[in-house]
Amino acid sequence: MIFIKQKIKGVFLIKPKLFKDDRGIFRRHFCHEEFLKNKITSNIKQANISINYKKGTLRGFHYQKKPYEEDKTMSCIKGEIFDIVVDLRKKSKTYMKWIGFKLSDKNKFSIHIPKGCANSFLTIKDNTIVHYYCSQKYNPTYEGGINFRDPKFKFKWPIRPKIVSDKDRTIPF
Repeated sequence: MIFIKQKIKGVFLIKPKLFKDDRGIFRRHFCHEEFLKNKITSNIKQANISINYKKGTLRGFHYQKKPYEEDKTMSCIKGEIFDIVVDLRKKSKTYMKWIGFKLSDKNKFSIHIPKGCANSFLTIKDNTIVHYYCSQKYNPTYEGGINFRDPKFKFKWPIRPKIVSDKDRTIPF
């Protein structure tokens, strides 16, 4: 696994090493030792799968507040997404800045999102499946959000979000 540091501290783009033969492809999706080598503690408490039927489906921006802040490692295992990470850590040099990534079943990349950052993704293809590990069990009492249209951030989505939950659409700016 190759961990590539990003401009937001603690965010990594993770490229897998692929092993191909006549049967197909094998790749390591998670390795405790590899994460520790990159100073990422891998205390996985929950793993989730998000199945999205339609292109243009948006999920987020979501994050967990203290004491339930969570690290996430996300991968698109079928289809394609555009994922945005926002730094919400007040003492960070990149506070309120964001970065975006394309993840797909073709590039096989993952992203690691540290505690204190919000995350959202938009599907670029129909029938997209996203898998992610979390360092905390979801606690709805400590959930926070950012509106995907908040003019303060000037998010640049590759396509217009079409399917958005009421909860995500009505998060105040």
